[in-house]
Amino acid sequence: MSIDLLNIARTGVMASQSQLGLTSNNITNANTAGYHRQVATQATLESQQLGGHFYGAGTYVSDVKRIYNDYAARELRIGQTGVGAAEASYSKLSELDQLFSVIGKAVPQGLNDFFSSINSLADLPADLGVRGGMLASAGQVADSLNQMQAQLDGQLTQTNAQIEGITKRVNEISQELGNINRELMKSSGQDMQLLDHQDALIQELSQYAEVNVIPLDTGAKTIMLGGAMILVSGELAMTVGTKQGDPIPRETELTGTIGNKNVAIDPSKLGGQLQALFEFRDQTLVPASHEMGQLALGIADAFNSMQGQGMDLNGQVGQNIFRDINDPLMSSGRVSAYATTPATAANLSVNIDDTGALTGGAYDLSFDGANYQLTDVDSGAVTNLTLNGTVLEGGAGFSISLDSGVASLAAGNKFAIRPTAGAAGGIAVVMTDPKGIAAASPKINADAANSGNTQVKLVSIDNRNAANFPVTGNELTFTLDTVANTFTTLAADGSTSGPTAYTPPNISAFGFTFEVTSAGETGQSFSFDLAAAQGDNTNLVAMAKLSESKLMNGGASTLADVFQQTKLGVGNQTKAAEVKVGTANAIYQQAYARVESESGVNLDEEAANLMRFQQAYQASARIMTTASELFDTLFNSVR
Repeated sequence: MSIDLLNIARTGVMASQSQLGLTSNNITNANTAGYHRQVATQATLESQQLGGHFYGAGTYVSDVKRIYNDYAARELRIGQTGVGAAEASYSKLSELDQLFSVIGKAVPQGLNDFFSSINSLADLPADLGVRGGMLASAGQVADSLNQMQAQLDGQLTQTNAQIEGITKRVNEISQELGNINRELMKSSGQDMQLLDHQDALIQELSQYAEVNVIPLDTGAKTIMLGGAMILVSGELAMTVGTKQGDPIPRETELTGTIGNKNVAIDPSKLGGQLQALFEFRDQTLVPASHEMGQLALGIADAFNSMQGQGMDLNGQVGQNIFRDINDPLMSSGRVSAYATTPATAANLSVNIDDTGALTGGAYDLSFDGANYQLTDVDSGAVTNLTLNGTVLEGGAGFSISLDSGVASLAAGNKFAIRPTAGAAGGIAVVMTDPKGIAAASPKINADAANSGNTQVKLVSIDNRNAANFPVTGNELTFTLDTVANTFTTLAADGSTSGPTAYTPPNISAFGFTFEVTSAGETGQSFSFDLAAAQGDNTNLVAMAKLSESKLMNGGASTLADVFQQTKLGVGNQTKAAEVKVGTANAIYQQAYARVESESGVNLDEEAANLMRFQQAYQASARIMTTASELFDTLFNSVR
């Protein structure tokens, strides 16, 4: 019987020693990130029969388990994905909000200073010093928009770099997970240290994208991103990368590579930081850049148009203050072909026709062999364009020219149309002579009997010394027949001439040229007085009123409103993102607390276990001592 006591005591000591080892390991790893508590399950050894009775034979450790709740771990991953997305969005939106608040404030301030300089010049229209100040203020407006565009381009580059950095880390994790899978298959998924390391990597991965985990019978795990794309399967790991955007090269895209096969990855289905960064770039940053371009085009067009309606100190029709809105430096980036469109396809250009009708939106142009369709990228609204010669008409404030001819466009060709892209970086003051500011207005009076449907606009002063050139007290009256395209004239001395044929839309006569816009009418009369009055500020006064004129967004916004609406939109998104961060963190903390309650180490509990197993160890050792004493007593009794 004493032999049995020694064996029972031995099993008790060994089991207690195992329990003490696990408990000690739990305690020492209490602060180890990703560590899951381990427990040992004890069972009794098979009973032995003696004298018709069954006696216990001791104990053994039947299993060592890692406390892991798959459902709780999944909820923690979901919470981590939500936090990753919310924090990435808030971080980027905060940067953009600060950009508009700190650097961007120069744009409305520059506009205000520009209008102030116009008002100052209206008081002293012939003062060259004040005229120079107005051109300097115009330059500040252009510079502020240039700077904003440069900052927005920097944000785009930075966001692309962040996306690329995340893909590199995802690849590192996927390779490591593949290696862990290989090792786990050797132990049938029983190596608890490897499992902890695997979970820690998966948890980190879940902040970059949504992660789904599928356990395999081999002990390995299949890891999926976004619920549909396999990142790791067994030892095989997919490589995630970036490539130039199609059709906009700077708007990089995600790709996945398995072996020799490349696949496109839709970031909108990934979740986490990757999806948040793409959404920020495509839905906030790029549209904000387009809206700054819309503002730049509106400013340039409004003031250049006003210049064209006035006369400068040299007695000439005013020329552009800002770079023309359809200048190549203002229009760069308006058209990009998709990769599916051959390089030999049509060469297109976008012409801005009406800045007031621009929306700052983005479009896709497609051709099916018969129809030209313009699709709004944001709303999905489709507009059928009309081909007029080699020009596609019907866009919101713009038209598209087929510069290489209609025949060069083939069915299936597709282009990205960004009418306002890059304009904020291209705007510049092109006027260098302060005398060129058109402060005065030509006097063109329509006859009271006119219908109002025919309009004329002075285009140029060609020769002020021409006979009958209209000056104060010597007005010249044109009577137009826009059906037959002829005109007759009546001079101040009562002499008449005509009818004289002209080629629409311009009429050049008596030393000046003017433009006629009409639907086809007869008997429309206009009188001209083109005196060069240095003290005339009429056009400047009209120019100053542009500050309150609703020129943009179909007559709904002033120039300053375009900037303020963009800034307000970014600010509102930032506030919403801040709220989402708080909500996401609360959900994550709740999931984390649940995992910790089950898998985390409770030092109080482990300390109690340590004492309990220590006592069990000492008690088992005491049994061994007792058995030894019994043997000694037995041997001594037979001596």
